[in-house]
Amino acid sequence: MAFTTLRGASSGLLAVLKKGPRLRRRRSAAPVALQESPATAPIASLAPLTEVIRHYLDPKEIERVREAYRFADQAHLGQFRASGEPYISHPIAVTEICAGWKLDVESLMAALLHDVIEDQGVTKQELAERFGTDVSEIVDGLSKLQRLEFASKAEQQAESFRKMLLAMARDVRVILIKLADRLHNMRTLGAVSPEKRRRIARETLEIYTPIAHRLGLNALFRELQDLCFQAIHPNRYRVLQKAMLAARGNRREVLSKIHDAVSAALPAAGIEAEISGREKSLYGIYHKMSEQKKSFSDVLDIYGFRIIVHTLPECYLALGTLHQLYRPVPGKFKDYIAIPKLNGYQSLHTTLIGPYGTPVEFQFRTRDMDHVAEEGVASHWLYKDPNVSLNDLQKRTHQWLQSLLDIQSQTGDSGEFLEHVKVDLFPDAVYVFTPRGKIISLPRGATPVDFAYAIHTDIGNQAVAAKINGEFAPLRSELKSGDAVEIVTSSASRPSAQWLNYVRTGRARSEIRHYLRTVKYEESVAFGRRLLQQALNQINLPFPADDDPEWEKLAKGSGAQSRDEILADIGLGKRLAAVVARRFAPENALVATTAAVFDEITSTTAAPILIHGNEGQAVQLAPCCGPLPGDAIIGGIRLGHGLVVHMAECSVAQRQRAREPERWLPVAWDTKTARHLTTRLDVTALNERGVLGRLAAEITEADSNILHLTMQEDVGSTAVLHLTLQVDSRNHLAQVIRAIRHVPQVKKIVRVKG
Repeated sequence: MAFTTLRGASSGLLAVLKKGPRLRRRRSAAPVALQESPATAPIASLAPLTEVIRHYLDPKEIERVREAYRFADQAHLGQFRASGEPYISHPIAVTEICAGWKLDVESLMAALLHDVIEDQGVTKQELAERFGTDVSEIVDGLSKLQRLEFASKAEQQAESFRKMLLAMARDVRVILIKLADRLHNMRTLGAVSPEKRRRIARETLEIYTPIAHRLGLNALFRELQDLCFQAIHPNRYRVLQKAMLAARGNRREVLSKIHDAVSAALPAAGIEAEISGREKSLYGIYHKMSEQKKSFSDVLDIYGFRIIVHTLPECYLALGTLHQLYRPVPGKFKDYIAIPKLNGYQSLHTTLIGPYGTPVEFQFRTRDMDHVAEEGVASHWLYKDPNVSLNDLQKRTHQWLQSLLDIQSQTGDSGEFLEHVKVDLFPDAVYVFTPRGKIISLPRGATPVDFAYAIHTDIGNQAVAAKINGEFAPLRSELKSGDAVEIVTSSASRPSAQWLNYVRTGRARSEIRHYLRTVKYEESVAFGRRLLQQALNQINLPFPADDDPEWEKLAKGSGAQSRDEILADIGLGKRLAAVVARRFAPENALVATTAAVFDEITSTTAAPILIHGNEGQAVQLAPCCGPLPGDAIIGGIRLGHGLVVHMAECSVAQRQRAREPERWLPVAWDTKTARHLTTRLDVTALNERGVLGRLAAEITEADSNILHLTMQEDVGSTAVLHLTLQVDSRNHLAQVIRAIRHVPQVKKIVRVKG
């Protein structure tokens, strides 16, 4: 475990670090460097840290660490933690954790200085001049955003996480120091109130623990989980801890017998191995009990063994040797060496039935695999030598960090960015294959849409169907490990807002939202131009040139950024086209009476807006009545949604028009309209064998398509089928209805208009 050595090397310091997280600045009346507080706190010392770093840093680098310590010591002068200890003890402890990972000198300096910007008002420029740009950038990435105005605490927290994660994407040292900071705070959480303790623990469990797992820091991941469990459910933690101690005592004889048998079997097979016991974490046991509704006695795999060998082939040889010694449990073998986990973890897992029918899990790995399994990305430090090529773990880490930057470039809101990142922090993964045999890792529950965006943005945007293991499957299908996935694309296809209901990766979600926002804006600009052109025609004015100075005056006066933004606002119903048109009149009639504008909009002589049916999000066919070409229609400008087209007889439209008549425009169908528009039918038929098949055949024969079908049993022997169909026009719908009437069991057909 990464922290066993660390605790041993720093026992002198950690012995004096009583429980208590950091506080905001509290200066005494006459501060003296590291004097004892009224609570007679012990003096903090740099000696244990120096003892750790002298094994891998040269004397000049150690002196730079001491210089950073002296600066931090002076900056935190007179500041104490909740337990009464000098505040400087916290940065020292954080730096010791980083030293346990053998981080470079800039990381250790930044760890010592990580709170001086946030708590003491030291500027980033001052740090850069004294300690270098690298150190100042890391410290700035670690500092929260305390000095900006936010609408809520949640918004401030989301923006702080966003800043930290983006700094991490540029330099992974930021998150390693932040995780060390959070680990020490969690270890010393006892001095705060239970409510604050639970809040900090939940935040840690929700954000920092998954990040630690994602970076492969499994030792840190497990310790944070147990500390969070202890803080959130202290009573359950104590009860489970006692049960674990009792179980360990009860199984000591069995485990000792297994250990002796394995220790004899492996050398007999010519395998030199290190055998160690491994207990499941308390949080892992608790999570399994609550997820699977099991009692403690039902959770059998609370103890296991880890077999560490010299070479990769010996992992499989040791596995085969133990399979001959004890009977394996079917379905419990996992090969994470051939297909590593997303965070780089590699090991063979198997569960064997030991003496007295006791199931015991064994893990087989090499020493390098064990190092990566415990310390993840920190096991092969990225900054040791820039000339060394990256290993697979580092490449995966870089890809994930780069995806954070990609998500940020398409997301303006901090809360939305944090939501996307949380989605990507799933601990479980499925492994699927591209048509060329490449393995793609995706979160559990991922769909072909997630797969498509993982390959390339354009493939995701143009996806129309998927083949899973050679067979066509819906885009919302859940992928399973081992699936071979192929995406069918079309240049005419584009993302659907419905995809957001079932995608699982942050990248897919952000790409879809970005596309929908961009397309909606472009469509709104185009439709706004059409509405303004119509309004200008009403007062016999040409469309103004792009460089007309009136555009700039209008933008400045209304808070818009550009001409396109004004047109988009018109298309989305945020501005009335008739009012904007009057700004371009020769007399520049800035103020028009409401009556005059209303007369222009609702005039029966006004040329109607022609509707194609495929304009996109700027023009929508109302789902309440589903108008079709051939129906009499009216159009209402809905704020933020553009033009919504209803059937003239629609009761919803009539109520809305009575409330806001100025937002309604004359509309008409164009001579050329879109194909495959949606409409709904309710078909009452006798519930007899073969009716549904005959009905589907007639609809297909009429050149229509069933999008959705539900059925409810009616009184007696009849049933009502609720059909959603694709048709081209009102006349086409009439043909479909006539075709349905050919089915003798059909008794009644009603077009649903509300």
